[in-house]
Amino acid sequence: MAENTSLVEGSSTTTAGVHGISVAPAVRARRPRSNWGQRFEILVLAGPAVLMFITFVILPVFMAAYYGFFRWRGFGPPTDFVGLENYKIILTDPQFLDALKHNAFIVVMSLVMQGPLAVAFALLLNQNIKGRSLIRVLIFVPYVISEVIVGTGWGLMLQYTGALNDLLQKMGLGFLKFDWIANANVAIWTLMVIISWKYLGFAVILMLAGMQSIPEELYEAAAIDGASFWKIQRWITLPLLGPTIRVWAFLSVIGSLQLFDLVYIIWGQYVSSTAGTSTMATYMVLQGRLAGNYGYGNAVAVVIFLISLVIALVYQRFVLRRDTEGALTEAPGKKGKA
Repeated sequence: MAENTSLVEGSSTTTAGVHGISVAPAVRARRPRSNWGQRFEILVLAGPAVLMFITFVILPVFMAAYYGFFRWRGFGPPTDFVGLENYKIILTDPQFLDALKHNAFIVVMSLVMQGPLAVAFALLLNQNIKGRSLIRVLIFVPYVISEVIVGTGWGLMLQYTGALNDLLQKMGLGFLKFDWIANANVAIWTLMVIISWKYLGFAVILMLAGMQSIPEELYEAAAIDGASFWKIQRWITLPLLGPTIRVWAFLSVIGSLQLFDLVYIIWGQYVSSTAGTSTMATYMVLQGRLAGNYGYGNAVAVVIFLISLVIALVYQRFVLRRDTEGALTEAPGKKGKA
């Protein structure tokens, strides 16, 4: 006991400073990593992705812009410099303007047709019903099927001698037989049905994920207050689903502007322009690669890129800004400063 007492007294004396003032033992602060260390770590982690982005996105854009100033056949160095002539032809070509109108129509109708259907299906699948998992799979399966398979299948079924008209004939509805692909009055609507069938599953999954992130307590509180099912969806689900809807709309717009594969597979190289389903991307391939005028094709690619970029920046500035601002946080050193 005496030894223990002396140890306690000895330890107390070590913490006593001059004139009896107690001095606490210094705790060595953990030194923060230098800025150079943080920069090196960011470079190592983000370097490969940045390098791939520059190599496969930024560099091809600049190369396309360069070749767009030439009349180039795709082999050898470009020497026939034409300046802005390719761009003047593009912006005055009636076929390109028609393709631009078709893209604008697809953008609007994709939002109008897929948006409400996606929200409705997500509301249904968010309920506790039998067969919910099976319905989710059936809705999402078309999205994961290759565009080549989708385009080939629909193209065979919708021909005038295809399965759809044959089924209508056997059901006694032969008067409804129609040339769903070649008729310019209905071909664009046929395309919209195929697009909606193909990409609806992706929209439903996004909406469903957004709904499941809404706190259940809000629904319980509204139910206790006597709110009906539709009022709950109107005043709780839809407002809180807003960020998800805006992100989906952005993806849908960009995808519609760059639509190519389904149109090219179903309508082929030349039928799309006569059937009223041509897009800017099919125009680029037809007038560029197939015509052997790669300089003009590159100029069309630059125009498509600029249109998509402007729309993306405007959408980001006026629509997605509220979501991105809410997700950003201040730097630790700037917090609390005016």
